[in-house]
Amino acid sequence: MAAGSALPFGSAHAQLQVEVNRGKVEPMPIAISPMAGSPMGTQIAGVITTDLAGSGLFRPIDQAAFIQSPQELADAAPRFPDWRQINAQALVTGRVQDNGGTIGVEFRLWDVYAGTQLTGMRYDATSAQWRRLAHKIADEIYRRLTGDAGYFDTRICYISETGPAKQKVKRLAIMDQDGANHAFLTDGNSLVLTPRFSPDTRQIAYMAYRGGRPTIYVRTIATGQEISLGDFGGTAFAPRFAPSSDSLLVTVAREGNSDIYRVDIGSRSLRPITSGSAIDTSPSYSPDGSRIVFVSDRGGIPQLYVMGSSGGGAQRISFGNGRYGDPAWSPRGDFIAFTNIQGGMFHVGLMRPDGSDERLITRSYRDQSPNWAPNGRVIVFSRQSGDRSRLFSIDSNGYNERQLPTPLDASDPDWSAVLP
Repeated sequence: MAAGSALPFGSAHAQLQVEVNRGKVEPMPIAISPMAGSPMGTQIAGVITTDLAGSGLFRPIDQAAFIQSPQELADAAPRFPDWRQINAQALVTGRVQDNGGTIGVEFRLWDVYAGTQLTGMRYDATSAQWRRLAHKIADEIYRRLTGDAGYFDTRICYISETGPAKQKVKRLAIMDQDGANHAFLTDGNSLVLTPRFSPDTRQIAYMAYRGGRPTIYVRTIATGQEISLGDFGGTAFAPRFAPSSDSLLVTVAREGNSDIYRVDIGSRSLRPITSGSAIDTSPSYSPDGSRIVFVSDRGGIPQLYVMGSSGGGAQRISFGNGRYGDPAWSPRGDFIAFTNIQGGMFHVGLMRPDGSDERLITRSYRDQSPNWAPNGRVIVFSRQSGDRSRLFSIDSNGYNERQLPTPLDASDPDWSAVLP
């Protein structure tokens, strides 16, 4: 897929923007026209619409209210008074050039009230990549209207579950963030847990029970090739990639104790990061790789601690009620997501890396495994209700909770970086 190239057209000095730093945000009314030139233009506009609506920050206007046709909008600047009549604040127009196997898509984003173009881009891709191209356009619109990076051209990996509670068949699965292009990566013959994307999006690390022993595997997504990181002399679990993608943090449990290790993927060499009689587990790197947040019971019950990436000098950061687990450092570096268990209920919560500004943003029978979208604004997690487990997302401000589409029950989600 070719990188987008800017399309000049008029001025782009208007300041139309969604304020994402407040609590609950009133969605911006936006008109997204089908793109002229090819029936594929309607499909592309549909994906853009779904992406932006799902963010909770935009309210797409019903196309039945549109006055101008896609072809009119592709040939000239919009008649802005017509769009003001239906209360559109922003307008998306475009054209698709279908070359039989390849496509070129031009889109423009307009500020309706200022009567100016905010941005315009052209993308070229194979026809099979039309959905990714639509996500890229949605990302650019999101970026221009919020000031934050988009998160639509991404994937989610997770554990797909079938069968009764005590005999679950668990398979590694992957899909686009909107549920499209779903695929199973393992066959269900082995129990698999805790999949995690590499920062470069090319690999997934996970734990699998094969041959009766738990082992950490690293799978290259494009080829399906897998490597085992070997026998660590105990049960190895909870892998997390380093920002460089060349090593992992893992937890190794031996004789009732567990510690955190760094394992180099190329050499398989293992280096201890924690030691002692406490149970230390669930590590997660800060975005720059300089620090690690992890769970430890060294204070009596599971709490969150932060230490340097080489180990030592751990500082406790959680002091609320209940037990803490599943920490995940935001890609922005500003917050750590976690699970909190108190009063028989599970919560997804957030706190600053120094432990300040703690707040719980969900509450249910069992919410767990929070992980971040690459823009650090949205969190994916799993929720168990009765015998069912599903994936949900929620904004870091605690609003816009949504169930994500999966064909079967789902747990242990992780969100990729934006695809290259």
